[in-house]
Amino acid sequence: MRSPKKTGIARALKLLLIIYIIGGVILYLIQDLLLFHPTPLTRDHKFSFNQPFEEVNISIGKNNLSIVKFKPNPPRKGLVLFFHGNMHNVERYKKYPSLFTGNGYEIWMLDYPGFGKSTGKRTEQFMYEQATIMYDLARKEINSDSIIIYGKSIGTGVASYLASIESSDKLILETPYYSAVALAKYYFPIYPVSAMIRYSFPIHDYLKKIKFPVTIFHGTDDEVVPYKQGKQLAEENQNIKLVTIEKGKHNNLFDFELFQQQMNTLLKR
Repeated sequence: MRSPKKTGIARALKLLLIIYIIGGVILYLIQDLLLFHPTPLTRDHKFSFNQPFEEVNISIGKNNLSIVKFKPNPPRKGLVLFFHGNMHNVERYKKYPSLFTGNGYEIWMLDYPGFGKSTGKRTEQFMYEQATIMYDLARKEINSDSIIIYGKSIGTGVASYLASIESSDKLILETPYYSAVALAKYYFPIYPVSAMIRYSFPIHDYLKKIKFPVTIFHGTDDEVVPYKQGKQLAEENQNIKLVTIEKGKHNNLFDFELFQQQMNTLLKR
């Protein structure tokens, strides 16, 4: 006959297992809600930016790809393809265009499926497809050696993929993660996230295929993506320059003088 103590332990372990399984199922089902926080916009929404812009809508089957373009004063010396983070839509990143246009670069910013005016089922592959379409449009206007690919946060995965299959002048990554799987393992170490997550964004693999210069900006106090993940990416690739922003967090690197100085240097031609 089993002792009361052993019976209690067995019940506790069974309860923990049930909680573990339920937690895993919930995480699997809500992973898109954890990873993406879009704000959709109607097609007649009027964008609010502090400088002139052009709105472009492209049909991809039954879906729409929304791109906002910001032009510098001529002559244009290059073009930046900007892949933003996981929050809201392009309007959240309205402080960035002037940094590029002020240095003579045109900048194109797209919204992912479900963000802003872009529509469609959001998958990693579809996000890559959007990026490739935007790149192809850019190449009709300008040579690849005058294109800069820029990714911020979740957008560093898309930007790194594009840079791994297409040519450009340089790749700039702001607060990148090692991979979506590595980031998930950081937050949920007790689960087999490799088998659960629907997004991989293997930035570490993409960067190994890139031959042109790569610059990473990462803050030591990043509360979303650990600084050590950006540092690890730089340590594994000789063509990567890591710019460490002391005390920088995930969404405030733009406000640091070092970030502004380094960006202005990168944008000089």
